[in-house]
Amino acid sequence: MTDYSMNEKMTIVQYAIKKYDNENTVIKKLKSVLAEKDIQRSIDTLIGTQKVRRIGPETLQNNESHTELPELPENLKDVINSL
Repeated sequence: MTDYSMNEKMTIVQYAIKKYDNENTVIKKLKSVLAEKDIQRSIDTLIGTQKVRRIGPETLQNNESHTELPELPENLKDVINSL
């Protein structure tokens, strides 16, 4: 696994949530890229900073009315496309 900064991890998680809104699916897809601990930490941080909101027991959604998705850096485009 590649070492990503915390900001990169959160960006990856946000784009995964945009692609798949089910939390279990997001975690399953990201396990090939990030450690589960990092995935959970990123989700919790994104919810705490209101960049992501939980809708129902297993559904996550980017809170785009509150904050925009960060611009996707070139080095992460392949990662997101491979999910």
